Amino acid sequence: MLAALLAAATAGLSAQKPMTAPKGGKVISDELIGIFFEDISESADGGLYAELLQNGSFEYSPAERDGWGAGTAWRQIRPGHSLGTLQVRMDNPLHANNATYMRLHAERVKEFYDYKGWRGFGLQNDGFNGISVKAGAKYDFSVFLRNIGDAKQVRVSLVKPAQGRGQDDVLLADTVLDVHAASWTKYKAVLTPEEDCPNAVLRILMLSLGDLDIDQVSLMPQDTYKGHGLRKDLAQALADLHPKFMRFPGGCVVHGGGDGFWNTYRWKTTIGPRHQRRQLKNTWGYHQSTALGYYEYFQLCEDLGMEPVPILPCGVSCQGTNGGWGMWPTQAQDVVPMSEMEEWALEAIDLIEWANGDPATSHWAKQRADQGHPAPFNLKYLGIGNEEKISPEFAERFRYIYNKVTKKYPDIVIVGTAGPGSHPSNPDFEAGWKLADELQMPIIDEHYYEPNAYFLSSRQYDSYPRDRKTKVYLGEYAAKDKKLIDALAEGLYLLHVERNGDVVAMTSYAPLFARRDNTNWNPDLIYFDNERPYLTCSYYVQQMFGQSSGQYYYGDCVTIDSPDAAPRWKGLPKEQESGNLQDQSVVLNVKTRRLYVKLVNAGDQTKKATVNLSRFGLKKMATKTTLTGAPDAENNYDAQPIVPQTEQVKAQKKFTLDLQPYSMVMFEYAL
Repeated sequence: MLAALLAAATAGLSAQKPMTAPKGGKVISDELIGIFFEDISESADGGLYAELLQNGSFEYSPAERDGWGAGTAWRQIRPGHSLGTLQVRMDNPLHANNATYMRLHAERVKEFYDYKGWRGFGLQNDGFNGISVKAGAKYDFSVFLRNIGDAKQVRVSLVKPAQGRGQDDVLLADTVLDVHAASWTKYKAVLTPEEDCPNAVLRILMLSLGDLDIDQVSLMPQDTYKGHGLRKDLAQALADLHPKFMRFPGGCVVHGGGDGFWNTYRWKTTIGPRHQRRQLKNTWGYHQSTALGYYEYFQLCEDLGMEPVPILPCGVSCQGTNGGWGMWPTQAQDVVPMSEMEEWALEAIDLIEWANGDPATSHWAKQRADQGHPAPFNLKYLGIGNEEKISPEFAERFRYIYNKVTKKYPDIVIVGTAGPGSHPSNPDFEAGWKLADELQMPIIDEHYYEPNAYFLSSRQYDSYPRDRKTKVYLGEYAAKDKKLIDALAEGLYLLHVERNGDVVAMTSYAPLFARRDNTNWNPDLIYFDNERPYLTCSYYVQQMFGQSSGQYYYGDCVTIDSPDAAPRWKGLPKEQESGNLQDQSVVLNVKTRRLYVKLVNAGDQTKKATVNLSRFGLKKMATKTTLTGAPDAENNYDAQPIVPQTEQVKAQKKFTLDLQPYSMVMFEYAL
């Protein structure tokens, strides 16, 4: 990506023979559009990770949320007047990182008859607001059991709960396990429901008297994205964005919240078998199983053709989590003593070895191979820190890790941070850039969330110095609502970013996902429930920019008559000019031999645009994509969605276009 900023890219990645760019183009980054995944709003468990059961390992804790415990998301059931008790235990666990399990003691499992065909004593899991299953689909059930005493029979079933008084539960699928082993043993079964059900439950019933230990219960659809354990519709929504990279796992998740460094997200505890991973409290007030861990993140990047951009902590806490946001710049940071910083530097060095090393010679690379990926992941980027206040303590610790990593792996591109609120008036922004200049850092991560007035008006990157070695990664940004006008404001800003694609190397909207009934933050790019994703207007703007990446920007091919000046954002520095409500860009991808013309009108008047593409050899037909609607319309759970409309049109080298109010239009040409 950085090479594309320094020289024209000529190596082809597709079957097309790369072309030579016509004169007049400016070299820009072809990785401007990526994604940022953070486990916020239950984006991982109950979201992108396809696991259907909640708290399958019984590790939920009151430390994570008041009222939570090992039995959260579970309930005791005893059909047929069965009797028994549940006991939470931690002695002789399945694994030290997964210490809590449940002991089932069945005293009576059958009366004189089976109640409606049901009997036994056990547990029921309702999943994440219900379990959505489809008729004929196959679901892999697994559980670790430890038998005590005589052999047991255990019935596992998917059930549609009774819908009202006088109605019965409906059995969707079931199986019976014969349990003999006196040590922890994994049992598996495949459940195939006979009908669709959006709110099924899973029941585990002892059919025999006595004691039985249970842990790490799982129900996974067999049909996951490329067979790698991710929910297909959500992963496909990501693939359809055409992202060039993915930043993960956060965000504030990286720091582990305000609970201290014991709760920091450490990548080494998120790889290997699921039952051996260390689970932890999530910054956003719930539980992280880490079943979606570093291996799965890297695998997703490979599946979608994205560059992985992992972010590691740097021994400094996030000043915004310990007591709430709005605390900087006066709140003190927690810091790791410098005498202990070698551990944190090794965290980065070992990650590079895990991702890129040879399993024959590297301990960490062998762990990657043992998990199923002997080939290297070819990690190029590594982020250190996230949104910290750029204090002297932070600078000292960042510099320590930076120097250690770059000395051992000089080809790894280190991504720094400009702190929260990355605008020139912010002291952390100034301090972050000062550190970047001192270290000649390759790229620095800027974040800001603002009202749409900012994105309509600000053209921040026009004034950035062109002689700096450090490029910009706009790692988190969004207008503060999810209406069409907000999406168009973001589109105008991305046109500005493309024009400055020699300075800005990467961008990613944030947050990415939000579960319908468990949303921590608004707006988000993709909302979802158990049945489907809900794609926002901003999603479709991001998609059009993701589809139209390229290596050259042409600023003189389109003219818009009398563009309207955007109302000046109140926080705009006096020396910065305000942008217009209409703008355009022309981007050429020499690798795929595609030319893209994008136009945005965020105003209420039709504007005429004149397009001249005479320097390009166009094929006969072009694809035109249009996103338009009422400015206050939004895609939500109930409203009719606003989606792009696509049509084939005749390719013309010179033409005029009436750019409708509140619209974004993109033309794609084959060359």
